[in-house]
Amino acid sequence: MTKPIALLFPGQGSQEPGMGRDLADSSRDAMQLWKRAESISQLPLREIFWEGDETAMSDTRALQPALTVVNLNLWRELSRKVHPVAAAGHSLGEFSALAAAGVLDEESVLHMVSLRGRLMAEADPDRRGGMAAILKLSLPQVEELVKAAATESDRPLRIANYNTPAQYVVSGDGEAVALACQKAKEMKGRAIPLKVSGAFHSPLMAKANAELQPLLRKAVWRRAHFAVYCNSLGKALVDGESIKEYLLEQMTSSVRWIETIQNQYADGVRRWVELGPKAVLGKMVGQCLTGLDEAARADIVTELVNSPETLEHFGA
Repeated sequence: MTKPIALLFPGQGSQEPGMGRDLADSSRDAMQLWKRAESISQLPLREIFWEGDETAMSDTRALQPALTVVNLNLWRELSRKVHPVAAAGHSLGEFSALAAAGVLDEESVLHMVSLRGRLMAEADPDRRGGMAAILKLSLPQVEELVKAAATESDRPLRIANYNTPAQYVVSGDGEAVALACQKAKEMKGRAIPLKVSGAFHSPLMAKANAELQPLLRKAVWRRAHFAVYCNSLGKALVDGESIKEYLLEQMTSSVRWIETIQNQYADGVRRWVELGPKAVLGKMVGQCLTGLDEAARADIVTELVNSPETLEHFGA
């Protein structure tokens, strides 16, 4: 019996030099999507990512449309082989999930992520915001240090990403983030400042979020072909208008990835297929599903589809 499949689409942090080139070189349609994204974003995406300009690759203005193209091209090919019951995307990846599920068309998604990338890059010109990964601490401990750091600094700070039970990301004013990192170390945890251009998924993105909303509102939002687990809920949605309402606040809402994976499992998913350059999200699946017995854990399958070779061998 085939295991029910959920698609996973990565976001910022999964980019790498040369991503998507092998598929584009072998597929005219894939290459055309790169060219369309370049036209919409007005950026030389192939030059940036295929020539390996590390500085330009980290610029969210280029990163967001480029990674979306990689995700969508992989889905175009895999869609001929698989019939998923669900999808989810981490932050930026949520837009790829919506395209895969037919909620939004590819053209609309490319316009959205291109504008989103620019707005997020320009939201904090003075670089006052920041983000940091907090590792090896429980959720109550992270909640405690976030509250303490925000209170002591009198600056905004929140948990932006609930990635796994041992990995959370805090986001907010740089002073508060630095204090949170200090407190994490005092609590015997680990803190890693992230190289980002702003405090993503925090109230500091409110202006950028508001400027993206008109484009989201005018798009056509269709009923999903299969359930999409939205970041801010971690729960399944299929109605396009309902999904839109949550996406309107996505930039300022937290990414509830633990709940997403746990709810997909509770709803019957047993096979997770990640479409993107790196195996980032697949590694989180088992970490999110703590407490399963050995037999249940053995029933879980995670796979990465990131090249013509992996596409060719998928399901073999």
